[in-house]
Amino acid sequence: MKILLTATSPSIDSNVDPRYGRGAYFIVVDPDTMEWQAHPNPGIGASGGAGSLAAQFASNQQASSVVSGDFGPNAYNALQAAGIAMYLFGSSATVKEAIENFKAGLLESVGAPTGPGHHQH
Repeated sequence: MKILLTATSPSIDSNVDPRYGRGAYFIVVDPDTMEWQAHPNPGIGASGGAGSLAAQFASNQQASSVVSGDFGPNAYNALQAAGIAMYLFGSSATVKEAIENFKAGLLESVGAPTGPGHHQH
């Protein structure tokens, strides 16, 4: 199992980034071994469709779950179609804390888009 989390910098000790599609980095973690890799968000500079690009990245990483602070409709629909569970990091301040809260079952599962999305024109 792999979890993808949004982060402000490329470290498991970094703060969580509240933005999914426009988050700065993705940290992909195996919660059992705590092995992780950091990746710059490939869609951060996209003129549109950042949520969909982020969802495709999560799918390519074979993530079973994504943890972030917000999921717009494009990201939500794409992640749901890929069978990837979504969770809000809630009061977690760091990526490592969010992983521990995920493992403890303390994160809120997302069942609908949490915001309107962020379309740039």
